[in-house]
Amino acid sequence: MIESSDAAAPKHAQSALLFGTLVIAVCGLVYELLAGTISSYLLGDSVYQFSIVIGVFMAAMGFGAYITRFIHGDLAGAFVTIQVLLGVIGGLSAPWLFFAFASQANYDVALFSVLIGAGTLVGIEIPLIVRLLKEQATLRVNLSNVLTLDYAGALLAALAFPLVLVPQLGLVRTSLLFGLANVLVGGLALYTLWPWVRKKRLLGGMTGVLAVGLASGLFVAERFERFIDSKIHSGNIIYSHTSAYQRIVLTENGGIINLLLNGGLQFSSIDEHRYHEALVVPAMGLAERRSNILILGGGDGLALQRVLGYDEVKRVTLVDLDPAVTDLFTRNERLAALNDRAFHDPRVTVKNEDAGKFFETANDVFDVIIIDLPDPRDIHLSRLYTKGFYTVAARHLAAGGILVTQATSPQFAREAYWSIVETLEATGSPYREGQRLYSAPYHAYVPTFGDWGFVMASPRHIDTARLVVPDGFKFLSQSMVPSLFSFAPDTARVDVDVNTSQSHVLAQYYQQGWSRWYR
Repeated sequence: MIESSDAAAPKHAQSALLFGTLVIAVCGLVYELLAGTISSYLLGDSVYQFSIVIGVFMAAMGFGAYITRFIHGDLAGAFVTIQVLLGVIGGLSAPWLFFAFASQANYDVALFSVLIGAGTLVGIEIPLIVRLLKEQATLRVNLSNVLTLDYAGALLAALAFPLVLVPQLGLVRTSLLFGLANVLVGGLALYTLWPWVRKKRLLGGMTGVLAVGLASGLFVAERFERFIDSKIHSGNIIYSHTSAYQRIVLTENGGIINLLLNGGLQFSSIDEHRYHEALVVPAMGLAERRSNILILGGGDGLALQRVLGYDEVKRVTLVDLDPAVTDLFTRNERLAALNDRAFHDPRVTVKNEDAGKFFETANDVFDVIIIDLPDPRDIHLSRLYTKGFYTVAARHLAAGGILVTQATSPQFAREAYWSIVETLEATGSPYREGQRLYSAPYHAYVPTFGDWGFVMASPRHIDTARLVVPDGFKFLSQSMVPSLFSFAPDTARVDVDVNTSQSHVLAQYYQQGWSRWYR
């Protein structure tokens, strides 16, 4: 048995160790992506969450690389041990983070324990492999081989995570699968380096037990996800799915259906009519024409349903990023009934793409543009509320057309709401050089959301007194029109900045506003 302080791997183990380098590189980045994605899903503000995750994980890797200088003697056994421990921490990272959040434990402690534990072990791996390979080639060649495979593995993980792993396996299964992969790399190293490992029986037993445990977890992952969803969300879970873009959950309580995307409530069937009538009816009523309509977002089809109620509508283009949502509300009979099977109407064209990218190839001019996108809770979503975005959208708006956007709550996020108004008013008119869009801010009370804000904008002056509300709506009526455009003193206009792609002040206003109410 080789027992020097820096014992080298036997020559026939070189290929196995290099293959293991590729696998563990994939695993390491997957754990990092899992932590960032789960934190963004549970807490919002994806830019902040990923910044924290990347920073702490990288610092822990540096610490791991540092402490390898103190590892001597049984390097092969140390490598196997590292893989087994990393398989446990990384493999259980998603279940642990979800459980910590659902049980109202300190989520930050759970997150940092995963990042520091996994990051430290990942940082130990590369220096250890280089030392195990030291007799097979020069340091120059070993570093080149190991780092090349490490970076290649990172690329594979970065591509596979959003395109294959999350949509096909979900977050919990992905975590368990790659934890299993780490343990199996440890098993491969144990088999290859068997004569050079000191505590071979102990490590062999640990590797076998943990591999079986993680593999077994794959079969109960779906049940665990349903359990966590039931703890996080009230009501019975009737559907849950992790798409390439978000976590989709539908709950039911007493016949009331709620849609939640990444934990945020999108609608409740008990009062969605208030929100969607307020979003659609004023713009449709004040536009000069109602022939060609664009809806950005609204993958549940509920805004679409209201638009199709106007006989003048000849064509509707609905742009929603996630095909999992539009397909669900098209094919599921119960959900399709909520929107009166709106997606089956021959006038409707669905495009599953990013709203920001849609205008890059769009050539149409629309009579009404309805923006039903998620709240600007982070920079990624704030970009869809910038002056630049509205400028591009306005170029596709007819001269007598109306653009309307949901604009969060003027009660809970007062500064954010009026920043959206300011941003629309700062947007140049495509029909009057040197002039800007006119706006008409308004709001409506939606019990599940509270006092909710909307903003209309147009190249021409918007005369809200001309708004005629047809009969037959559950919420809106002609008599309540003046109240839509009247704001109480505590929700009235305040001085705020325009949201731009450079400043993203809107995301800051949004976070500050909501945190005052819900800490």
